[in-house]
Amino acid sequence: MNNLPPLAERMRPKSLDDYAGQQHLVGAGAVLRRAIESGNMPSLILWGPPGVGKTTLANIISQSLNRPFFALSAINSGVKEVREVIEKASMLKKGGQPQPVLFIDEIHRFSKSQQDSLLGAVEKGIVTLIGATTENPSFEVISALLSRCQVYILKNLTEEELISLLQKAIKTDAVFSTKKIEIEEYVALIRLSGGDARKLLNIFELLVNALDSDEITITNKLVLDNVQQNMALYDKAGEQHYDIISAFIKSIRGSDPNAAVYWLARMIAGGEEASFIARRLLILASEDIGNANPNALLLANTCFQSVNVIGWPESRIILSQTVVYLSTSPKSNASYEAIGKAQQLVAQTGDLPVPLHLRNAPTKLMKNIGYGKEYQYAHAFEGNFADQEYLPENISGTKFYEPGKNPAEDKAKERLKQLWKEKYGY
Repeated sequence: MNNLPPLAERMRPKSLDDYAGQQHLVGAGAVLRRAIESGNMPSLILWGPPGVGKTTLANIISQSLNRPFFALSAINSGVKEVREVIEKASMLKKGGQPQPVLFIDEIHRFSKSQQDSLLGAVEKGIVTLIGATTENPSFEVISALLSRCQVYILKNLTEEELISLLQKAIKTDAVFSTKKIEIEEYVALIRLSGGDARKLLNIFELLVNALDSDEITITNKLVLDNVQQNMALYDKAGEQHYDIISAFIKSIRGSDPNAAVYWLARMIAGGEEASFIARRLLILASEDIGNANPNALLLANTCFQSVNVIGWPESRIILSQTVVYLSTSPKSNASYEAIGKAQQLVAQTGDLPVPLHLRNAPTKLMKNIGYGKEYQYAHAFEGNFADQEYLPENISGTKFYEPGKNPAEDKAKERLKQLWKEKYGY
């Protein structure tokens, strides 16, 4: 058994009729099935969560069209590998072969320069590109490439589809069909899989191998006792995902770099996307640190850009540096609170008129009726400050921003107090 490929690979479907789920795309008369059957296949992006069949669908498309098939993973391929494949594809086309299919798994991990290297081949019809991504392609795929591809959204498999996969494995797999396997309860298996078919079959295989018996009756308790302890306790699709990111953010907010780095390591071990972690750090740098240390946002932004260029495993170093910096930084949520108060007042008071002296006056008529009249240009005054009203009359003097108690915002508070005296109560 040890010499066999994993169950998920043994169960990989070879045709659309065997393919599980995504009936909105590949069911009878569905848009992608029609394109495959017509042979007129555009370049496309398959967007969906892990384990829903993106790679399998790419293989089926290639086999259905009877075209040469090249596959690259963005994790371990660079511009050099892309160009080598494009060169091979070009030679095949010149030799009279049909247009090859180039499948790129996790295309969102490609940098802009790597994606640019694909563009010419797609434009010239050297390859039909099929990209697979778990991230929104609007954000992760360059616009020039995205505009030349159709985007198809794949969904998590339903509970019924996942159960059907398990039953099919029990009945048809070369190894499992020789055993007497009965599943009395599915809840734990489905819950641990998080809608990921590959993960479900991996869990199922792990369980059956661990029990090492020809007669197995599977219950929820059996699954939890024998599988969960052997899995990394982090599930991107389940509750652990939200619990651990919550613990991570709260540890940084609480200025504990040791706990923050631990939860970072848990997310890395669980296969979390570096870009997801970096995005959360960007938000935190503004929400929880803000003007107590403006450099925090700059570092978090640099971190976000860097991990999208570098990828795993080196991104862990960049993330760790940023996490430690944010954890040890002074904290302030004053700006976050300020916009919340302002939005609440806008919801209550509606569209209050802009004071006339602050209005734009691009025409003579607008000037004649007072637009921009008596506006004081701050730079024309000493200290670059003019004491005038900037809020609508009805809410004059309303204070939204309350500086945090830290050296940087203490300094800002003193300046505001000096400028505005008692107006805002600083």
